[in-house]
Amino acid sequence: MKNKLSQGLATNAKNTAIGPMAAVLGALALATAGPAGAAEHVIKMLNQGPSGTMVFEPAYLKVDVGDTVVFEPTQPGGHNVQSSFVPDGAESWTSSPDAEYRVEMSVEGVYLYICAPHVVMGMSGVIQVGDAVNLDAAKEAAVSTAAGFMMNKDRLTTALANVQ
Repeated sequence: MKNKLSQGLATNAKNTAIGPMAAVLGALALATAGPAGAAEHVIKMLNQGPSGTMVFEPAYLKVDVGDTVVFEPTQPGGHNVQSSFVPDGAESWTSSPDAEYRVEMSVEGVYLYICAPHVVMGMSGVIQVGDAVNLDAAKEAAVSTAAGFMMNKDRLTTALANVQ
């Protein structure tokens, strides 16, 4: 009888020690998981897509502050992604060729991005994060960026037309 009682007390002691530890680990996991409700969005880097050759799909994306955008090299072709215009206070980015790249969108506004190897083909896109607080400046930057396009000169203008 004494043996079963000792085993029961030992089991309860283990569970008591593990319970608080599990609670602490759970709280740490939640604290490092990112903003509550943050979403992940995928933009594909394509040689050929529904809107033509050398495209990002979708070319326009609206997300919330704190969301993550994942650029996925769906069709390898030396594609990269780099910001060409970001809101004040946001960091610029550049990825390696044919590599998945993740950007946490932490500053509200309109972002323009390109594929540097295929920029002359108009491979570009727009991300709106929250409100378009810098839309006029983004439109000016789009004109400057599109000046280097040899084809698909209206891609940025078309994508920017979706911004509200």
